[in-house]
Parts: sequence; structure tokens; C-alpha cells
Amino acid sequence: MSYFHYNQLPIYDIDLAVKFIINEQKNNDFDKVSEALGYKTTDKLLIIHADDLGLCESVNSATFESFQNESISSASVMMTTKEINEVVSFLERNKNYDMGIHLTVTSEWKNHKWGGVLNKNDIPSMLNSKNHLYWNKRKFTKNGKLDEIRKELQAQIDLGISMGINPSHIDSHEGALFFDPDIFKLYLQIAQENDLLAFVPSQASVHFDQNFKKPEHAIIIDQFHMLPEGIKIDQIKDYYFNVIENLSPGLSQIIVHLGKDEEELREITVDHPNFDYRWRQLDFDIFNSDEFKNHLKKHDIKIINWKDLKKLI
Repeated sequence: MSYFHYNQLPIYDIDLAVKFIINEQKNNDFDKVSEALGYKTTDKLLIIHADDLGLCESVNSATFESFQNESISSASVMMTTKEINEVVSFLERNKNYDMGIHLTVTSEWKNHKWGGVLNKNDIPSMLNSKNHLYWNKRKFTKNGKLDEIRKELQAQIDLGISMGINPSHIDSHEGALFFDPDIFKLYLQIAQENDLLAFVPSQASVHFDQNFKKPEHAIIIDQFHMLPEGIKIDQIKDYYFNVIENLSPGLSQIIVHLGKDEEELREITVDHPNFDYRWRQLDFDIFNSDEFKNHLKKHDIKIINWKDLKKLI
């Protein structure tokens, strides 16, 4: 799991770290979801979700094509980037596609940086000396103040809605909001206050206990798949095909990172082999292929999206 790779865990509480590692939580929403949406408890429900929409023109065009090819069922847009106008224009012409807000509190690329939506004076604890969001989750978690994080997350949602986006849900860029208990609770509060679903990977459900019950709008994905850090290029296709072959009945999500092998994306992802232009081109090629779509049919996978889940609250 790339979100929860041991090198990335920004956890300073040893007890919480152990909970993440052991993760014996059994929370899931599948029985409720399957019945409410008219499926059987033996069905395999899958969201194919594209992250990082708005990152650049390459990512945008690959995502738009994948929506139109019915190769993905959902996506989420980063509001801190320069290419969000393209996304808004696309959604104006294609209002039925499922879109979330990809809440962004890190800026991980070497040369392609961004700050927050708010003015730097409003969120100083979230920014480095160059007024960019911190490049990794540890620095964000250690330095970010809750009141400033709340204001920035709300501003990102407000900006999306003001531009005409009708989000179904929120999720977290690089999973940065899933680790610290107080930040995670804030993430869920923001979702509830804005009548949005909140994506919760099963690994993050360790935060729920007798003192912190899972709210209704928090949807736990009990089978969550994303390319693991360090995977080799020639292993990626097999990874996805194996995921489909081994899905169990329940609620699943595959997160893909789409893009095209173009100069723009090569420059953005320089010195960042994980989720670089090669991974993104392969994600685009695999999920848009007839071979993969036939693989989904062969294993009787039911494709749904977050708008479907939103009907449940």
C-alpha cells in the first residue's frame, strides 16, 4: 500500500503505529451498500477511480478519454493546480460523470510545486519557506495546525463548487489526511458539514473504536488497491489483472493515476519513479484496453461510483 508504506508513515504515537501495522479492524459497509443498491451480498462491487485530475494537461486528457471510454467510473480533482479550468470545461459538457475533490496538502514533485488555495498568510503552518505545501506527509503532519488545515480544506471544496463542480465525495492526495487521528477526524467533519461522502481505505479504519464511532458518511473501502511503491514497470499489468482475479465479494476500489508519455509529464515527474509518466501511461493503456475490460466481465465485476454510494445517505 503506497499510502501506508513504512517509509511514509507520519505517525509519532507508537500505539497508533502498532494499530496501523496490525490492523485487525473488521469495519466495512458492504452489507448495507449491496442491499441498498440492489446487489447481492455475493457480488463484487468495484469503483475504478482516477486521482490527480487537474495536475496537468496530460493527466486531464487521459482522464477525460477514460471517462468517455467508460474505462473509469470516478475521479477527483486537485484544486491547488493550474489546470483546473480544463476540468471545469469538461464537466460543463459532461455533467453525469462522478467527481470528487482530491484534498491536497502536500506538493511532492521536484520542480512542479503549488501552495494552498488560501493566501499564504492564512495557512503559514502548512507551507515551507518558499510558500509551497510541504513535499511529504511527515512534515505536513508535524507542522500543520488544525485550524489552518480546516480553513484550507474548506476553501478547496468551496473553490470547486464555485467553479461548477458538483462533488460526490472527498479523498486525500497521497493519503496525507489519514494518519494523524485529529486530522482524520477533521477530514470526516469537513465531509459531513458539506454533505459529501468521505473515502476511507480499510487501513485508516484503525482510528475507529468505542470512543470514535464511524460516521454514516464515511465509506470504508474494504478492498483498496493502488500500485505499491517500487513496483517494476513490467509487473504493473500483472498486478492489475491479479487484483481482479482475486477480488472477493464486497466493496472495492482501484485507484489509478492516468497520464500520457509526453514531455510535460516527463518534466513534472523527473526523479520521482513512483507514479511517473511511465506508470501513468501504462494505467491509461491497461484500463482502456479491451483485454482488461473483458477481464472485468469474465470475473463478473459490478462497476459502481461514488454517486451511487451518495444515494445511501
